[in-house]
Amino acid sequence: MASQTSLSTIGFLKKYSDIIIALAIITIVIMMIIPLPTILLDLLLCLNITMALVIVMVAVYNVEPLDFSVFPSLLLITTLFRLALNVSSTRLILLEGYAGEVILSFGNFVVGGNAVIGFIIFVILIIIQFIVITKGSERVAEVAARFTLDAMPGKQMSIDADLNTGAISDAEASRRREKIQKEADFYGAMDGASKFVKGDAIAAIIIIIINIIGGFIIGMVQRNLDVVHALQTYTLLTVGEGLVNQIPALLISTATGIVVTRAASDSDLGHDISNQLFSNSRVFFIVSGVLMLLAIVPGLPGLPFMTLSIALGLIGYNLHKAVKTTTEKTQVQQEEKEKEEIRKPENIISLLQVDPMELEIGYSLIPLVDTGQGGDLLERIVMIRRQCALEMGLVVPTIRIRDNIQIKPNAYIVKLKGIEIARGELLLDHYLAMNSGTVFEEMSGIDTVEPAFGLPAIWIPESDREQAELNGYTVVDAVSVLATHITEVIKAHASEILGRQETQNLVDSIKDNNASLVEELVPNLLSIGEIQKVLANLLRERISIRDMVTILEVLADYARLTKDPEILTEYVRHALSRQISSQNVQNNILPCVTVNPETENIISSAVQRTEHGSYVSLEPEQMKRLLDSLNIELPKLTNLGYQPIVLTSPAVRLYFRKLIERSIPGLIVLSHAEIEQSVEIQVLGVVKI
Repeated sequence: MASQTSLSTIGFLKKYSDIIIALAIITIVIMMIIPLPTILLDLLLCLNITMALVIVMVAVYNVEPLDFSVFPSLLLITTLFRLALNVSSTRLILLEGYAGEVILSFGNFVVGGNAVIGFIIFVILIIIQFIVITKGSERVAEVAARFTLDAMPGKQMSIDADLNTGAISDAEASRRREKIQKEADFYGAMDGASKFVKGDAIAAIIIIIINIIGGFIIGMVQRNLDVVHALQTYTLLTVGEGLVNQIPALLISTATGIVVTRAASDSDLGHDISNQLFSNSRVFFIVSGVLMLLAIVPGLPGLPFMTLSIALGLIGYNLHKAVKTTTEKTQVQQEEKEKEEIRKPENIISLLQVDPMELEIGYSLIPLVDTGQGGDLLERIVMIRRQCALEMGLVVPTIRIRDNIQIKPNAYIVKLKGIEIARGELLLDHYLAMNSGTVFEEMSGIDTVEPAFGLPAIWIPESDREQAELNGYTVVDAVSVLATHITEVIKAHASEILGRQETQNLVDSIKDNNASLVEELVPNLLSIGEIQKVLANLLRERISIRDMVTILEVLADYARLTKDPEILTEYVRHALSRQISSQNVQNNILPCVTVNPETENIISSAVQRTEHGSYVSLEPEQMKRLLDSLNIELPKLTNLGYQPIVLTSPAVRLYFRKLIERSIPGLIVLSHAEIEQSVEIQVLGVVKI
């Protein structure tokens, strides 16, 4: 019954905590204005001491400073509460010459009724708090705030690096970033809140001086007391009031110092002190020996030093024995564990897991990853992932970076699901120079091939960089070469990177603002797997899927008519005509080659439809004539500096693309339905069979 009552009380306090705090602050302010009865003042003074003890205990048992993030605000409230008590007790001392039993007891019992001794003790407490604890805490809080703010960029970069290497998840990265922000806010607040304690100490000194002088004058003038009696009475009460308020102030100052000096740890202060002080038995043996020597030195008190020497010697012996026992036990457990691992069958499941994307580098390329050596590859990968999200609407999974001593020192390998899809070589102390077509004077260097686009290039030393740029070369550094290659690899294999889970994540992101659309489409009309096939088809031809709302709306419109992903993809492409036009049109003109109607009719009549999809079955001779025609017509575009584009009717675009995608990979095939009406079509050739 009692436990239920206590739980209900705690629940009540938590439920109405905001109201309670607001009323408490208002009450504190009112205390400074309205006189308090001595009974209530005694209760509040005891409450002040209790609160200080609770705060100190919470600070001692905290693991991290952020566990007590409310401390700066609590410090302000407790300081205001003490000042209100000072005002209330001062009013009673000066008006009645009596301020309750608590203050009187502290004045009589603690300092033996001697006002002079009490005043000296009060001054000592003030000095301890003001000069030692408060000053130190203030300085530590100031330095901690400064260093926390200075370290924020480095910590953010470290989190990004761990995220890119796959060491942490996105959720963990978000949690760490939030923690860094909270630490900065906390230490900044503590830097300001420590001034409250300093001001409280100064106010205490001024208040006690005012109380003594004011009480002495009131006692002699208004109460007709003699000099000695007036001085004794009011000084004793004032000192008692100062001690009552100064003890909790000292406790809270100590708590402030504990909080701001708390380093990162996995346990509370008591465990850290015991674990770190009592970790080495040699320390206690040496100190025990020194104390033994002091004990036998003539003129020094032998008994205290001898007692402490024996005590420290016993502590050292027990520590040594405990460490030895623990070491032996650990060795036995390790041996048993190794034997168990030998007997235990190998965990095959862990070997089956593969990373979505990997980057393996030779040992000479490790400086690209090491931020200590100026490497910014991790930052480049973060930018690549952002670029792919903006340009393609694809969330690229974390790219795990590993060093591989089995490949060439300057080589790198890009893997997709554990299989190599690209490789290249870099020279870190050189720059890659490519002929952009404007070179008027060639330079000598190490011949190579630009890995992303297969263009001929040369590696040149840094000293020749400026001259190469003057000669018309396009010059890039090694890390930019690698970043460009990774970007192109991602774009080329985007359809493979996008899986069902990634598709589910994209659909979920749309659901927040377009719940009705998603609920209509999934799973009533299409499954996530079918949507993924449509998106993969778009990515395969480098069509951005960022406009997911439009894509899903088109699928919702046409999914009732057909479930064929390829046909649905064509409908989506028609809806994305503005986007497709902007990707391929230059100055509102679309240079291209077209397919003559006879060829389109031949392709259309050769379409074979099955339950597993459609395919085109052309005769070998017809296929050869089609490819020969493309090889004749496409150079008409490339020779003029245009991107090779084939324009067909909407009915045959899909099948024409299927015919030539293996022979001419990367060729852009568009239909008239995918071109904006305002675009001028410039036909430079006609493809025919």
